[in-house]
Amino acid sequence: MATIKEIAKAANVSQATVSRILNNDITLSVSDETKLRVLAIADEVDYIPLKTRKKAKRNSRLNIAIVDWYVNKALIGDPYYLYLLTTVEKALSKESINSYKMLKVEGKYISSVNTKPDGIIAIGRFDKDSVKQLSDICDNIVFIDSSPRADLYSSVMINTELGTNQALNYLYQLGHRRIGYIGGKVISDTGLKLSFSTDDRRKIAYQDFIHNNNLESFIFEGNKLSFEEGFSLANVMLKKHNRPTGVFVANDTMASGVLARFKQEGVRVPEDISIIGFNDIPASKYLTPPLTSVKLDMNYIAVCTISLLKEKLENSFFFPKKVLIPTSLTIRSSTMKVEK
Repeated sequence: MATIKEIAKAANVSQATVSRILNNDITLSVSDETKLRVLAIADEVDYIPLKTRKKAKRNSRLNIAIVDWYVNKALIGDPYYLYLLTTVEKALSKESINSYKMLKVEGKYISSVNTKPDGIIAIGRFDKDSVKQLSDICDNIVFIDSSPRADLYSSVMINTELGTNQALNYLYQLGHRRIGYIGGKVISDTGLKLSFSTDDRRKIAYQDFIHNNNLESFIFEGNKLSFEEGFSLANVMLKKHNRPTGVFVANDTMASGVLARFKQEGVRVPEDISIIGFNDIPASKYLTPPLTSVKLDMNYIAVCTISLLKEKLENSFFFPKKVLIPTSLTIRSSTMKVEK
């Protein structure tokens, strides 16, 4: 894997700056552009040389627009979608398919080039108005991480229930019986309203696991999944007399906030509390300690998305599909067996 030294050299910043960015140090004063550059370089997905990308663009016959619902500020706060976006771009380049960004400006989608797309890859959560706007531009759409209008459009989703159970079962196998959950409200993945008001599927899977194993429930829930919420909820947990010995956190960015608060308080991870995150973003291996996390295969997500889009483009007789991507568990040093 890439080292912090190699990332620092590629980003033309100091190793200390890289470490602080990857650990979500909110006191660090650098530009948003620098943060995004470091986060992108930290991504381990195979690099596509510029010469290869240019050749692919010359030879390509398809033009695919990529729409990402996050803005730069949000991408810095939770870089999952940034890593997903860059993985999709690289996968399209390998297929010799032209790609370009489509941005939302003052409520309207604007193309970054003067080319009508043959298809659209929409990453994130989109409300009904956004879906209608995109379909007016091009009706060949595949959604990643949401499934609005499943009767019309294919989508690629993550099996969050599977990932949650993989994390919880691992903690259980390590001897943990007081297992907590730290998460927040999420946006619906069905294209209804873009408000943080829906119970996370990870929370629901956690509740089922606790019930099925006759365990005590420890739920700490905020308004959204962010570093700040993780930091705040860890503080709430630390005030409890009866704390969990193991915690499953709804995403890695939130888990980094939990780790930061524990470090402040002198709580040792994993000796005092084991922690598992979700998404296994590239920055997670650089946390202190490196984070055990539920891994999503972003390359597979990208390949499945492109396959669905090509199928739609090449076949007049088409039924929309929903592909559920399986997860796995990347084990690092933030978890350990319960000491008797």
